[in-house]
Amino acid sequence: MGTGNIQERKLELIQWLSVIDDVSLIEKVAKLRDDSVSDWWNEISEDEKESIAIGIKDADSGFLKPHSEARAKYEKWL
Repeated sequence: MGTGNIQERKLELIQWLSVIDDVSLIEKVAKLRDDSVSDWWNEISEDEKESIAIGIKDADSGFLKPHSEARAKYEKWL
């Protein structure tokens, strides 16, 4: 299935979902979506979780670096 066909199929499904009145069918589709989307938080390491927690704490405490400083530091990857 090419990219154009995928986009057309998505639009067909969106249109179909927009007119469904069957709550049980909508719940089945929602469950399918929920089951297919993994929670990235459960897939990252404890070190990554700790790093995120530290970043949130720093942000909440106002210990942030200016965007220009971060951009200069990571310019080679941007």
